[in-house]
Amino acid sequence: MSMQPFLDAILSGASGEDIAAIPIPESYRAAHVLRSEQEMWAGVESEDKDPRKSLHVGEVPTPEIAPDEVYIAVMASSINFNTVWTSIFEPLPTFLFLDRLGKESVWAKRHAQDFHAVGSDAAAVIIRVGSAVRNWKVGDRVTVHCNYVDDQDPSSHDDSMLGANQRIWGFESNYGGLADLAVVKANQLMPMPTHLTWEEAAVNALCASTSYRMLVGRHAAQMKQGDNVFVWGATGGIGAYAVQLVLNGGGTPVGVVSSENRVKLLQAMGCENVIDRRAEGYQFWADEHTQDEGEWRRLGKKVRSLIGDDPDIVFEHPGRSTMGASVFIAKRGGTVVTCAATSGYMLEFDNRHLWMKLKRIVSSHFANYQEAWNMNRLIDQGRIHPVMSAVYSLDQVGEAANVVHKNQAEGKLGVLCLAPEAGLGIQDPEKRERIGEDRITLFQRHARGELA
Repeated sequence: MSMQPFLDAILSGASGEDIAAIPIPESYRAAHVLRSEQEMWAGVESEDKDPRKSLHVGEVPTPEIAPDEVYIAVMASSINFNTVWTSIFEPLPTFLFLDRLGKESVWAKRHAQDFHAVGSDAAAVIIRVGSAVRNWKVGDRVTVHCNYVDDQDPSSHDDSMLGANQRIWGFESNYGGLADLAVVKANQLMPMPTHLTWEEAAVNALCASTSYRMLVGRHAAQMKQGDNVFVWGATGGIGAYAVQLVLNGGGTPVGVVSSENRVKLLQAMGCENVIDRRAEGYQFWADEHTQDEGEWRRLGKKVRSLIGDDPDIVFEHPGRSTMGASVFIAKRGGTVVTCAATSGYMLEFDNRHLWMKLKRIVSSHFANYQEAWNMNRLIDQGRIHPVMSAVYSLDQVGEAANVVHKNQAEGKLGVLCLAPEAGLGIQDPEKRERIGEDRITLFQRHARGELA
């Protein structure tokens, strides 16, 4: 039995009772990698690894759900960098994560399989609830955040991201969102924003929540009204949400991009202070071992020419290629907040510029449930908008992942799972009209070449 009966019921507006009466299939379609292929890229450079060869779309067996879990019919999902990492088996094959999880309990054992169904975002409809689920019911339309919480660690009850066994769903756990069905904990669920399509709702949770914690939440930079915020990769998956959060929070963003095309997109978002890194020719490393402090100073001078001051916060995620410059340009007493190191993990900076000017480096990783919920609410209110530039089908997931791997996409890429076509799922068209179609679809219009 396929997931088609669930799709038919959802599209026809069936009640929760009707949906609950449909049998759960023994298997379902999912994007996955295989344990037997985890050595396939041995000796191949990262940039030459091709997700189209390692990401398979086919049937996987349906697991039983635990009491605190739900089955969801996934209407749409999205591509994140962690899906790329899984597909190229870097920095480690994710089967190591699944095997470690599988040793924790009887329920956790379900995850240690010879396949890994991937994906850390979803917009979906609940089709079954476990016996311990109390706040959600069959038929609810939801988005899913990817914090897979260890609620038995005391630290988690202060901040769930501190839990000893905290994981990212669909990356460090199995049965992720790039599929027609997925298994999620009840504490991953959030109401689907009512003015968005399935695919627009699906692309936000991981990247938007990550940006929220970095800038707004109490655990990282704690941005204030009036703060100047320097954002690397300002039209990328997390950078584009960061720019919106700064603008929405009464700050001044300075966005860095790498092409004239991206400059236009950033300006259309309302970011007046833009640096085209490629046009300016910044080279922060003189050679493999030596950074060029003169380039740091040139960048700092450029920022001051735009906003008349140094950044209170530097939104840092490239890592090795930029950390030296980030530490240097941050304001005296300012903050560099980092959540990743896409250009390399071994960072170097001149510590004199950190300690003598009382700056600080703050780490941040995804978001806890409250932070994700708060960001989802901002999206539902129309204060923050999706940054989706293109939509793929689930059968094209390898191609979509390869586009992200090659850094050829702006913002996020949506993936249709059960949804038969783009544009479906809007619950409140009047609200959408009030918020503005142009604002919601800005990244899509840019990708089609419709911005002046």
